This record gives sequence, structure tokens and C-alpha cells, in this order.
Amino acid sequence: MDAIKQAINEAQAILVLTHVDPDGDAIGSLTAVGNALARMGKQVTMACDDNVPGRFRFLPLTDKVQKGTSPDAVFDLAIALDCGDESRMGRTFADLKQKPFLINIDHHVTNTKFGQINLVDGEATSTAEMLYELLVAIGVDITADIALSLLTGVVTDTLGFRIVGVTPRTMEITSALMAAGADLSLVTMLALNLKPFSTIRLWQLGLNQLKLDGGLAWSSLTYKAQQEINFNSPSSAGLVNILANIEEAVMSAVLLEQQDGTVRVGFRCRPPYSVSEVALNLGGGGHPLAAGCTLDGPLAKAEALVVGMCKEAIAQQPLNGER
Repeated sequence: MDAIKQAINEAQAILVLTHVDPDGDAIGSLTAVGNALARMGKQVTMACDDNVPGRFRFLPLTDKVQKGTSPDAVFDLAIALDCGDESRMGRTFADLKQKPFLINIDHHVTNTKFGQINLVDGEATSTAEMLYELLVAIGVDITADIALSLLTGVVTDTLGFRIVGVTPRTMEITSALMAAGADLSLVTMLALNLKPFSTIRLWQLGLNQLKLDGGLAWSSLTYKAQQEINFNSPSSAGLVNILANIEEAVMSAVLLEQQDGTVRVGFRCRPPYSVSEVALNLGGGGHPLAAGCTLDGPLAKAEALVVGMCKEAIAQQPLNGER
């Protein structure tokens, strides 16, 4: 944290970026850090390869988030938030002709520590939870706007405080953010509960394609099917979490074919199982209980690969711990 504070103090033009297909933790962390740096008098550029999802537009400064940056842009410092590896920063960082000094702040256990400074805590529920500790440590005043952004990251990545990794410290930080002015009920409603009609239709189609075998629940959807319901997100929009709630399944996966023929895969599981190794072996990453990857098509080939590897992982840790 001292090294991060020094790097920020010595920089003026700072790029803050987060991962492609951003979620609540990504956008919450991005806007919180952007807000904090602006209050410190820094020249801040917030960027992401993809647009801010509509449900997070209530957060302060989301209208200032750029879609990518100019390759010729020059920065004294870059801060990557919630990115498990360098590829997750997308073209926003990769296309820069002059690469700035890079700080990597993340909570994924599979993080590759790609920065010159790496603040990585695989036990934190979210990057936003880590950022609260960091911002307080370097003397940033947690305003109501910063608190709202951080709370959104915590609430969305914990699914409303329902995941295994939630600790008393998570709740202490949540309490501090609420005391600073963040509205928990507002965040829960706008960022977690409300869904566009296209998302519900995706769930409908995904459940129609649902399969269950050997403790694995999975669903695969073609790009054509997604286009027919005007669904335009590369993620399953929570469908994989629904499958994870099936009592007879210990692991779940959702495969979404993309326009370019690649296949985005989301994984979930329950303890004592882990999907981080499965995702890592497929070129992705994440947490023991939630991970993802991108595979080459066709969809049927990717599905066979995912199903085979998941069943193998389940077999290595049999149901009820029995052998």
C-alpha cells in the first residue's frame, strides 16, 4: 500500500481501467478510484473495452468512462482493477504504444501478478472490498459517492452477501460504507435485482436447454438464439448462478456462442468443489467457486470439452466426500 501511495503521488496523468465485459465490482471499483484520484488533484482517465452496463449507470462518473483509449495516449501511471490477468485489460491497455507503470489490484485467486506493483488478495470477496482498505490507508476521504461505488462492487460480487467468502470484515466494511452515505437498498434494487426483459428471456431459453448429469448442470446457447431475443452481453447475466442452485448439481456451466464463433463459459460450484482449476486449464481463471474462460468454437466441440473436464473434476472430489 505504501508503494501504491508513492506511485500515485508521483504521477499526474493516470489511466484507471477494468476488465472487458465489466460487472458491478469492475464498474464500482473503476468509478471509486477515479473519484478518489480526481479528489487528489490527478488527471484521471477511466476506460474499459466495453460500455458501462445500463444497470450501473446510477453510479457517479459512469458518464466519464471511456470506451478504450487512443493508442497514442501517454500516462504516467495505469491502475488495473479486478483483472485476473493482462488479457482481461483488453485493447485499452494492449494497444497503448507507450506502456505506463502498472499497478494491479485484484481479488482473483488465479491472478498472474502482471503489474509492477501487485495488490492481490484471493480471500477478499471483491476488489471493492480491498479498495476500501487501500483508500483509507492512503488517506482518501470516503465520500458518499465513493461509498456508493464501493458498496455496489461488494453487493454484486457477493450476490447480496450470500457467497461463501463473506466474512465479518466484509460486513464491517459494508457498515462503514453505509455510514458514509451509500444506500444499500438502492444498490440491491438497481444493481442486483432489476433485470432487463432480454435477460429473463435468456434465462428462459437457457433453462429450456438445461442438462443434468453426474452432478453437473449446464446449458449452451447459440449466437443466433441470443440475437433473436436481442440479448447482447457476452456473459450469462446470472443464468449460471441459477443452475448452481440446483440441489442435484454440485457444479454448473453456461456456454454462450459469440459473434466471432468463440464460446464464453461461466462456471459455478459449491464447496468442497472448485472450478478455478477447470477454468485455468481452459485458459481462463477466477475463484474456486466462480470462474470463466473463452474457448474456440464450434459450440458443440466446446460443450463436449467443458462437460468432460467438469465431470472429471467432480469425480476427483466425489459427492459427500465418499470414494
